[in-house]
Amino acid sequence: MLRLMGKRELGKLSVFDVVISIMLAEMAVLAIEEIEKPASLFYIPMLLIGVLEIIMAYVSLKSKKVRDVVDGSADVIIENGEIREGAMRRNRLNMDDLMVHLRQKNVKNVADVEFAVLEPTGQMSVFLKERKDPVTREDLGIFEREQVGPVSYKGLPIPLILDGKVRMEALNKIGQNELWLKREIRKYGIKDVREVSFCSIDERGIIYLDKKDKQPLQ
Repeated sequence: MLRLMGKRELGKLSVFDVVISIMLAEMAVLAIEEIEKPASLFYIPMLLIGVLEIIMAYVSLKSKKVRDVVDGSADVIIENGEIREGAMRRNRLNMDDLMVHLRQKNVKNVADVEFAVLEPTGQMSVFLKERKDPVTREDLGIFEREQVGPVSYKGLPIPLILDGKVRMEALNKIGQNELWLKREIRKYGIKDVREVSFCSIDERGIIYLDKKDKQPLQ
């Protein structure tokens, strides 16, 4: 039945495919355990479930609307270097989840990302910026600038602010304090750390800052 339903990688199964697979497995278990009952009571429903999946796959192939309903659609998480908090909330994605996805794509700094798209399979497609030098785009609420001061650590970029909350352990790691961080974000017209969605610093002292709830430029 699974062979008839088509060949797809496990990570590319839709929610509908997963549910169908679980139902088939459950019916197979019942068929093994309930040996006193006629096999047709289990094999016919399994056949019908398999046929239903094949029909849905065919309909999805012909209709994008059905594909969006059954499989879901891709969602842009980072657009033009800007983190979309609304898209993250829709997908129940927090900043730590985002950083995990980026590290899995060998991206160590969110400042290097131009676009990040969360696919219906749960995997993230990441597209890096063409230019690697620091860029300032205040109109989008995204800030990347040259070294702000001495940084006393080596390693991956460290998130200093996540979802409007200061990470004191991160500040301690770079040898700075909350007063220094507030002074730095005021340079961008931000008076309250709660206005910041994400802020990180790399080992060169380059800060990346993304403000909350920004609207894309028309």
